[in-house]
Amino acid sequence: MFIENERTRVTEWRFAARGDNTGWHTHEYDYVVVPQFDGFLEIEMEGGERIRSELKTGVPYFRPAGATHDVINGNDFECAFVEIEFLG
Repeated sequence: MFIENERTRVTEWRFAARGDNTGWHTHEYDYVVVPQFDGFLEIEMEGGERIRSELKTGVPYFRPAGATHDVINGNDFECAFVEIEFLG
């Protein structure tokens, strides 16, 4: 974890190989993801739906609190992203 205080939590997620994942989790806070690679993440949603999401280095995206999912490396190379959560 890079930063954690009463307002913000900044975490790097790194996946060494295809199929490595975050594990199932629910986002309690709004958050921004900043990819550190060009490639794909596979997002497994509740109910079994799987989404393939294309990411570009440094191009962030925002998501609101409440998502429950597992994030999976969909690449044949190591990838990483920085997650910024807004705690309050």
